[in-house]
Amino acid sequence: MSNEIDSENLTPAQIASYIQHTKIEVGATREAMIAHVEDAIKYGFSAAMVPGSWVPLTASILQGTGIEVASALDFPTVGVMTSAGKAAEAAELVRLGATQIDIGVQIGWLKSGMFDEFREDIAGVVRASGVPIKVMLELPLLTEAEKELAVQLSMEAGVAYLKNASSGQIETANPASIKYLVDRAKNGVLVKASGSIKHLSQARELIAAGASLLGTSAGIEIISGLSNSETKSY
Repeated sequence: MSNEIDSENLTPAQIASYIQHTKIEVGATREAMIAHVEDAIKYGFSAAMVPGSWVPLTASILQGTGIEVASALDFPTVGVMTSAGKAAEAAELVRLGATQIDIGVQIGWLKSGMFDEFREDIAGVVRASGVPIKVMLELPLLTEAEKELAVQLSMEAGVAYLKNASSGQIETANPASIKYLVDRAKNGVLVKASGSIKHLSQARELIAAGASLLGTSAGIEIISGLSNSETKSY
């Protein structure tokens, strides 16, 4: 997928194939998680994004569907885990059935000039997991120079995807941020958009800017052409 996609002519089903259907919330019940994963199948989403504790259940339901089992770590508070703990948790998620993982990065280390440590924190997860890793770069928290470094160091670490932010609390996904990452992505690295993606028109704009994936909890509303300002969107 590239920024040459004519997003205005994509059907709702085609747009669904970009969406990573996300449910990351406190207190979600087993029944709610089952319904969430079944919706990923029903609507043909790219992935069901779930907390690590629900990965085994999600993997069992999605077995044989071709839909990715995605999870996240060092999230929602980004950059608080130890590097060893992050790598170990990534390996455990894969053992349980995860096929993609989004990770927080060490923004504080980057701002402290600890560039080798920043890179190795990510690389350790890449090595331990063996699955596509997406880095949540929290672009609004970085200076222009830090953005350039974060992108370069992440790619050196072997990530599969660059991601503008972890959630809408950091940034509402926008074409400018996505194009920024797309323009710098090299060697097959792709871009995932995340943060308050709630509308069909917004999804089309992000795809046109070059996003290969859209992380959102409003996928059903999006492909139905609806909007819901009350829906959380990661």
